Amino acid sequence: MVVILKPGFTERQLKDVIAAMEAGGVRVMISKGSETTILGAEGDASRLNQGLLSQLPGVERVMRVSEPYKKANRKYHPDDTVVNIGNGATIGGNKLAIIAGPCSVESPEQISGIAKAVQAAGAVGLRGGAFKPRTSPYAFQGMGVDGIHLLEHARQETGLPIITELMSPDQLPLFEDTVDVIQIGARNMQNFDLLKKVGRYHKPVLLKRGLSNTIEEWLMSAEYIMSEGNPNVILCERGIRTFETFTRNTLDLSAVLAVKQQSHLPVVVDPSHASGKAWMVERLAMAAIAAGADGLLIEVHNDPPRALCDGAQSITPAQFSDLMDKLRTLAPCVGRTL
Repeated sequence: MVVILKPGFTERQLKDVIAAMEAGGVRVMISKGSETTILGAEGDASRLNQGLLSQLPGVERVMRVSEPYKKANRKYHPDDTVVNIGNGATIGGNKLAIIAGPCSVESPEQISGIAKAVQAAGAVGLRGGAFKPRTSPYAFQGMGVDGIHLLEHARQETGLPIITELMSPDQLPLFEDTVDVIQIGARNMQNFDLLKKVGRYHKPVLLKRGLSNTIEEWLMSAEYIMSEGNPNVILCERGIRTFETFTRNTLDLSAVLAVKQQSHLPVVVDPSHASGKAWMVERLAMAAIAAGADGLLIEVHNDPPRALCDGAQSITPAQFSDLMDKLRTLAPCVGRTL
């Protein structure tokens, strides 16, 4: 249930409404938007009397909320959330955010060179895997802690915030000290213990949609993080598993529109993992922006044929620069800046 207050409500009226809601056995979440103040009921709202609440002074209207997610719900928080990812870079709002980098950190020269190239082209964040969940136990698993330190060095050289995937709760102290944005991968989207633990930190979390998960399940995973006190969640659509085998996954651009309607959280799209094919990345990236995505997550490698991980879906720095030029042309057409 949400209670929407009238413009110009008094502090006394606010306190009376909160007291009436708390008397019904719920916690009250206050969301002050640019034009509207909303009181959200957290917990079992079945005992709240909607009619009585609607008659209290200062109340404009009362609505029942059917969706199980509350903190991630736009009804509770009508204004778009903008997440600060470090060094002045943000995701959400009217400015597009492009994050780029290799699937895996492989060497000092590789990550440093790519970081400088994507920064020069206009990226606001550097992605790179240090710990890599792979389908095969014999595939390259990443450089681990050494990879984190190489990402740190690249940040020192470029100023780009670093985004990398967390696989285990015991890595959290390391990530808290070094990483700007914690990525939760598709395979861990419903690792609820991990979600609760990152929710107790205040680092931004980039939450990828699971391979076969619904939009509601995705938003419920965001709710796990937010319910622990961390509101800094960025959703990432990276394709879902369907019967189609031509592409690595099936990019669900309808999810961008659905989530933007249902939730205030920013949404980015990963066309690299969605397609698994470098030649598709540019057009899928432009389609994602046209659909309303707040940003992109692009895999860039200096030598894709020799990449230790996902070279087939990686574009080169030169191709990334060309893509950024095209996005600058597209952005004003959809009311955005880059």
